[in-house]
Amino acid sequence: MRKSIIGRQSLALVTFFLATAASGQLGGGGQASGEDGPREWLAGDHHVHSEFSAGWQPDPAHPEAAPKPVLGGDSRHTGLQNAQMARRFGLDWMVATDHGGPHHSELNYRVAWPVIEDVRKAVPDLIVFYGLEFDTPGGEHATLIMPRDPSERENLRRIEAGYAERDAWPTDPARDSKPRMLEALRMMEGLTPRPVLLANHPSRTATGPGLWGLHDPEEFRRWMDVAPHVAVGMEGIPGHQAAMPEKGRDAAHGSRGLYGGYPTMGGFDQMTATLGGAWDAMLSEGRHWWITAGSDSHGHHSEGGADFWPGEYAKTWVHSRREPADILDGLRKGRVFVSTGNLVTGVSLAVAGRPVELGSTLALPAKGPTLLTIELMGAVGKPGMAVDAALDHVDVIVGSVGTSGGIDTHVARQFPIPRASGKSGKVTLQYRIPDFDGEIYLRLRGTNTKQGEPDVDVPGEDPGADLWFYSNPIFLTRD
Repeated sequence: MRKSIIGRQSLALVTFFLATAASGQLGGGGQASGEDGPREWLAGDHHVHSEFSAGWQPDPAHPEAAPKPVLGGDSRHTGLQNAQMARRFGLDWMVATDHGGPHHSELNYRVAWPVIEDVRKAVPDLIVFYGLEFDTPGGEHATLIMPRDPSERENLRRIEAGYAERDAWPTDPARDSKPRMLEALRMMEGLTPRPVLLANHPSRTATGPGLWGLHDPEEFRRWMDVAPHVAVGMEGIPGHQAAMPEKGRDAAHGSRGLYGGYPTMGGFDQMTATLGGAWDAMLSEGRHWWITAGSDSHGHHSEGGADFWPGEYAKTWVHSRREPADILDGLRKGRVFVSTGNLVTGVSLAVAGRPVELGSTLALPAKGPTLLTIELMGAVGKPGMAVDAALDHVDVIVGSVGTSGGIDTHVARQFPIPRASGKSGKVTLQYRIPDFDGEIYLRLRGTNTKQGEPDVDVPGEDPGADLWFYSNPIFLTRD
């Protein structure tokens, strides 16, 4: 029997909290002015499958012929159904990311593209991006998001046909190599406009803590070096979070994220969740490598699958104007936080009274302590899961830039959040940043649990009882 949180589909108003640990008003508030108007927090999902994640049927009479696509082979959901459920669960944007097989590039180009156009017309209040779960040469998978542009259809076909590991027929082993992936990234970096690429479920093939499988942090460093405007991050929250043990299936299929080698931690990939781990090591090098969240929706748990609908459990929140180009700009620049169960739905920061965007770098002119003011918005009135998404505590995590391995990254302050009555759903916190030399970064993390650090997840646990949010960092320097 499924746990209560994943045993029901509910468009619910989630009860949050009113807790004020310190008073103060942020100049940024819930919105910040951009060049062409105010920005707001827009929720999205960059990892969604449809019937065009096909199965493949060979012809026994003609084994030399390319297998034929069988629509619905890996997901039965239509593009329209995904879009409608995304809106039901509060998403503002979504990426169609079907993965491939022999000549999938032609299926995507000729059959899936007209469906994307139809969905955009049918659900106009959802920004739908055309994309792909790229079969990464020498690895596993990555989300590829095409800018909304007259060239998007042609450019996606060029990328998939030229570089996706499984697209060629007859199969070409030379395509399945890490140098080939770097060639693909160089090609993408040269496009105008450029796509965005995010590594999906980066540690799913790991066998232990820091025992990497098909992908390791050094590979992601090479991706960034080759294509810094394209390869910008990874899934901090992988999909398949509704997976439950089932008799006759292996452990991976009963584990959150389908992580059979080493578990997720609070629903997060170990690269993100380990304090001072892979992500912090990259941030400590000054790399602007961001985290995101995806549902990896193939089949809903109510249908026998392992998934939630887009936006039902995990959301990627981007501070953006309600336009496609600015959403991609936010993903590229790290104006992003991620959350499960609508634990947090907005983040505003100010340093020394100056509003600062997530992902940005702020130069401070004077020595001495500096005041960081944090505002977090909760889930009052937000559609999502029927859970009591009340924060237990919030961590301010700090690390030095220029260190090796992220070894000095630490929880600088933990704020207990009292469970209180009220309807505004806003928390205000203040943290006095000690004096520092050089450059530091700060990021936020919070949970509805009592865990100081996220525990490893166990098969069969209730994901709704284990909610977390993580922000991308801000960087602070001295003039």
